[in-house]
Amino acid sequence: MNLAIEDTRVNERADYIPAALPADDADSCDAVTIPAELGGLRLDQALARLFPEHSRSRLQGWLRDGYIRVDGASPDARRKVCGGEVVEIDAPPPPELAAELPEDIPLAPVYEDEHILVIDKPVGLVVHPGSGNWSGTLLNALLHHDPALAAVPRAGIVHRLDKDTSGLMVVAKTLAAQTELVRQLQARSVKRHYWALVQGQLGSGGTVDAPIGRHPTQRTRMAVVGNGRPAITHYLVVARFARCTLVECRLETGRTHQIRVHMAHIGHPLVGDPVYGQRRTGDAVLDRFPRQALHAFRLGLVHPHSGAAMEWSVPMAADFAVLVDALRGRSSGGKE
Repeated sequence: MNLAIEDTRVNERADYIPAALPADDADSCDAVTIPAELGGLRLDQALARLFPEHSRSRLQGWLRDGYIRVDGASPDARRKVCGGEVVEIDAPPPPELAAELPEDIPLAPVYEDEHILVIDKPVGLVVHPGSGNWSGTLLNALLHHDPALAAVPRAGIVHRLDKDTSGLMVVAKTLAAQTELVRQLQARSVKRHYWALVQGQLGSGGTVDAPIGRHPTQRTRMAVVGNGRPAITHYLVVARFARCTLVECRLETGRTHQIRVHMAHIGHPLVGDPVYGQRRTGDAVLDRFPRQALHAFRLGLVHPHSGAAMEWSVPMAADFAVLVDALRGRSSGGKE
């Protein structure tokens, strides 16, 4: 079943095991003799000609790590070949296989039954495996927590939080629950509330209704663009400080980086945001915060099996709470 799961990103695989080395036989390769016409080339250059299905960086990595032997030895990539040498490759398994393995990574369940699991995701935990993060993810943790989730697409994940955003997420434990939760996300009936600390002083609350899509020139970023997908964020002022404002944001849609993009769009990027914010504000307390100040503190939905309305709340993440307490203490001490 091809589920349209909102608030997720598909990670493009920049490197993969092609048909020439199928995943179920990736640890073996027939011996290949370097032809005489490649004589005089550096070994890595000759290998790139012999195995065009692999990138040069991959072949150089395999040379460095000892997975390629020439005449039975592990050679230097820069050595010149004469022709006639025998090359053998014992390639390691593709890293994406680790995405399917359970790992004993601590989770913080807030609620669980046979249909859904609600967790308080910690800072630093990647949700989906992808290039550069094929292991150590929430998906790996879920497969360890409940091996039956291997039968559910994406181990039941239906929405995401960025690696350095903390807070509440719901996971479906059955295919039926996943289908229903995806439907609720698409219908915009799931309630998702966040605390965000933004740079500058906001005079009042409001709504940002601006479409979000891939940045036209910086493909790793999102941006407000005319041909983007509809995106709506509501925000309320919770507390004001000298150089920042604590706001409560409510998502009506769930686009990638939505709150971060929308707050930057109105001139108030999140404190600590390395992508959309200003890393140096002139305030040492704010500049020391190592991540975007964003925490999903409230989640509400209709239970996919019982039909009951349910809601959960969690305290502010510890590092975020320390930052806010420092700002409040400085304000009450007359230093703001």
